[in-house]
Amino acid sequence: MKICDGQLGIEQSDAPTKTTDSNAATTSTAVRPDFPISLKKLYINGEWRDSASSKTFPVIDPTTEAEIAQLAEGTVEDVEAAVEAANSAFESDWGELSGHDRGEILWRVGDLFHKYGEELAFLQAKEMGRLFTDSMSVDIPHLAKMFHYYAGWASKIEGSVKQTTKGLHTYTLREPLGVVAAITPFNFPLILSISKFAPALAAGNTLIHKPASATPLSALKVAQIMAEAGVPPGVFNVVPGPGGTVGNALSTHPGIEKVAITGSTASGIRVIKDSADTLKHLTMELGGKSANIIFADADLDAATQTAYDGMFYNKGEICYAGSRMLVERSIYDEVVDRVRQRALDTKPGDPLDSTSQMGPIANKSEYDKVLSYMEVGKQDGARLVAGGKAADIGTGKGYFVEPTVFADVNSEMTIAREESFGPILAIIPFDGFDDAIRIANSNQYGLASGVHTRDIKKAHKAAARLKAGTVWVNTYGHFDPSAPFGGYKMSGYGREQGWEALEFYLQTKTVWVDLS
Repeated sequence: MKICDGQLGIEQSDAPTKTTDSNAATTSTAVRPDFPISLKKLYINGEWRDSASSKTFPVIDPTTEAEIAQLAEGTVEDVEAAVEAANSAFESDWGELSGHDRGEILWRVGDLFHKYGEELAFLQAKEMGRLFTDSMSVDIPHLAKMFHYYAGWASKIEGSVKQTTKGLHTYTLREPLGVVAAITPFNFPLILSISKFAPALAAGNTLIHKPASATPLSALKVAQIMAEAGVPPGVFNVVPGPGGTVGNALSTHPGIEKVAITGSTASGIRVIKDSADTLKHLTMELGGKSANIIFADADLDAATQTAYDGMFYNKGEICYAGSRMLVERSIYDEVVDRVRQRALDTKPGDPLDSTSQMGPIANKSEYDKVLSYMEVGKQDGARLVAGGKAADIGTGKGYFVEPTVFADVNSEMTIAREESFGPILAIIPFDGFDDAIRIANSNQYGLASGVHTRDIKKAHKAAARLKAGTVWVNTYGHFDPSAPFGGYKMSGYGREQGWEALEFYLQTKTVWVDLS
């Protein structure tokens, strides 16, 4: 079995191997990774601090259900301190650096992701169940590339001279916004954070990061990496804590110019409402219920494998997961059978075990939600062909579920309308091109989509008509630092990655000079 990595579109065999690239992270399948968890405090103004309230909260390993750390829990007072530090750094140390100097620091950050790759991959496995092998082969190289890409842009942010009226010299300046708050989810703790950090810092902004409460460990390691790379105190701050406290304080604080969030649509709406009084700039990368269309003329071997991976990669905890598989009726039964067999062959297991193919759901509340959606699918009358319940890996512990496939789904069913954010695939039949596009666009979300066909004209026609921010043709889940990503409709607005992302971290000033 081949696994398409769902992030960069690299195929890898079941057994991971050492890479020969001296610049890439490496790991051995013979040794189970293990690192001490030592970073447990807030990181504000270059210092590791206890919470202002001295309160802590637990981090739970979803594989064992055991507490692995108690972390300082941020408060409104801690947010206030972080905002003060970030504003001070913006006006002094970071703001006084040239783009070249910022770029050199960001390049070092990228290099350090390789140095600490195994530890970061270990932390992700422990805090949210991401497969260690996937972190090493996908996440770590991508993080380094992201910082290297934006390091190059830091010295290329330019204004322009305008031809206005004779006797007047008119030009524009592209300037950073100021302090940016990044609010990130648990499913890709590193990738979804760095997609905000790198362009924000390259543009000259300073940052305050609120990671998901389930996944603060990798975030704190990134703070340590920033410090080692030479990022000045106050430029990058990490304040873990509850969304209702820390997230709300960031969204409402008048000293913060922008909030960039990846999360559920409901979370995004809360941030929009909270930030309205201070008119913050916003980037919203929100939920999805992406349609992955398989036409009858597709290469079925490739299409079913790619579409399966596009759903079940990272346990289905992916905002762009192809959770609605639309299959042309003439090949419907065959595709359902192929997908069913792949689901039965996928074995959940310990994310630190190199033979595991799917880790646990990230936390107890998400686990309960995923199981409830499985029951809803059954009650709505969808045909369960694989999975549908919790999985036991032999320990009697952990938030493991079976990869689940429902056939004979229609667009009115809950599992076709709502984002379950777990390994639940809804397969929907369609009749012809127009029917496929109609069904795909009938959902409130518009984050991503897939099209599988040998007909290139049909592929381009579908891409033009699909209401989604990304369309993958005969593939799924490719990402690159140079290619923008973001949603339509209820999947949000703004873009991450590419030079386009920089536009959302800059503002334009026009200067008029009378030369008479």
